[in-house]
Amino acid sequence: MKARDLECIFYEWDSDVLVLNILGTPAAKRDVIGKVRGNQLKVSVKAQPEGGRATDYMVSFLAKEFGVSASNIEVVYGRESIHKQLRIKAPKKLPKVIEYK
Repeated sequence: MKARDLECIFYEWDSDVLVLNILGTPAAKRDVIGKVRGNQLKVSVKAQPEGGRATDYMVSFLAKEFGVSASNIEVVYGRESIHKQLRIKAPKKLPKVIEYK
């Protein structure tokens, strides 16, 4: 899947898929969805940044937060970077910073 360019916003809807830009913070004190920073949503997780493990952990954490299974979240880019883009298929729940389409 080709990465989408979200220059001015941190998310957009592609039909029933939520495309989300993430600024990840690994090795945090707790797992939390934070505030918007520019065109990214800050997401902190407790996992250590070793070989993409923090990203895998983040996907599991976000799956619970969005009410989907982890297999419904695709990491478009940034598996081993703090800058990520995710595609979340048909989220059942949304954090307050994201509006329904």
